[in-house]
Amino acid sequence: MRFRARKTFRLGPLFFTFTQRGFSSWGIRIGRFTRNFTRGSTSIDTPGPGGLHSTGRRKRKRRDTAG
Repeated sequence: MRFRARKTFRLGPLFFTFTQRGFSSWGIRIGRFTRNFTRGSTSIDTPGPGGLHSTGRRKRKRRDTAG
């Protein structure tokens, strides 16, 4: 397992993540709602264990080539 250095800087509700190679991602966190604009993911922290997570990627519709 490789060690990966990561540092997060916060500026109010905005956060910026940097790794050894430089800039990695950015997003916004307001209360229990978090949105990462680089990955397109959204998460909501629910009371207790667990939470709601969305990767932000939509499934592609399959086109029927027949008919």
